[in-house]
Amino acid sequence: SSLDKQQTSQQIKPMVPSLLQTMELPSTFSGNGGIALSVLQLAVVATSYSTETNSETRAKYSKFSAINGATSTTATTKQQVTPTTAQTWPSRFAMMVIYTPALLVSTLILILPFVITDPSPNLPSPSLPTALCVIHFAKRCLEVLFLHSYSGRTDRSTPSIIGVYYALVTALIAYASGGNGDGISALLSEPNNQRITIGTTLFCVGLIGNWYHHYLLAKLRNTKQKTDNESKYVAPNGGLFEYVATPHYLFELIGWLGVAIVSNHLNVYLVFASMASYLGGRSVAQNEFNRGRFGEREWPRDRRNLIPFVF
Repeated sequence: SSLDKQQTSQQIKPMVPSLLQTMELPSTFSGNGGIALSVLQLAVVATSYSTETNSETRAKYSKFSAINGATSTTATTKQQVTPTTAQTWPSRFAMMVIYTPALLVSTLILILPFVITDPSPNLPSPSLPTALCVIHFAKRCLEVLFLHSYSGRTDRSTPSIIGVYYALVTALIAYASGGNGDGISALLSEPNNQRITIGTTLFCVGLIGNWYHHYLLAKLRNTKQKTDNESKYVAPNGGLFEYVATPHYLFELIGWLGVAIVSNHLNVYLVFASMASYLGGRSVAQNEFNRGRFGEREWPRDRRNLIPFVF
């Protein structure tokens, strides 16, 4: 009825300015250093996608490692370049090199103020985004150790570079979130913490969804067929693999978006954007790999890369 519509309208109108009042513009690092950092991050956002979609420049690890069969060529020679065993690490160890430094950095930043009687004022306060980083990278390390199966090798430089990058990103998030002295208790005691609730919920959804699709991949690897003593890839299925090539990337990005929302810092949003650019390009490469490996029946050619029905 018209009376009900009027009452509903009267209830909604006060909510709009209330929500707008609770919204805060993301903060950013100040000074020339902050500007330089933001410009550098924007450059990473702008280049990561094209770098990963190009077979010559994408990060050479996992199935794209040259020693595991990926081909690295030059425009003139078109010759395959394969690192020697002495220049590589077992894949499991290489993946630990990628994730362990960030886990150590985030854990140290989180616990040092509690174990040092007079911590340095330059050390950021423990923050919820830092704790989320600890959870994220601890999960990745546990998956490497106990969930995934590995058989190949990876060159040493790629995981080392990625490991340093993740460690620096974790430090950036810690300083962006705890550099003002507001710790976890201050965040959780905010009277209007809808942002904290939304960000933490997204992080948990991303964490669980990422783990589930990693579990599906691990099951495939443990049961994949063997032909003439060589492993045969099996097309991923189940979950969102029915719609996209890399649902585990999608949920990882949902988790990073949650971290950015909790932090509410421009440079952490740029971390999310750089992850989206990198994993977006990586998803294109993965879908191309699957299309070349499997037939139309196993892997439909219209299956998306990352986002169901969209991309």
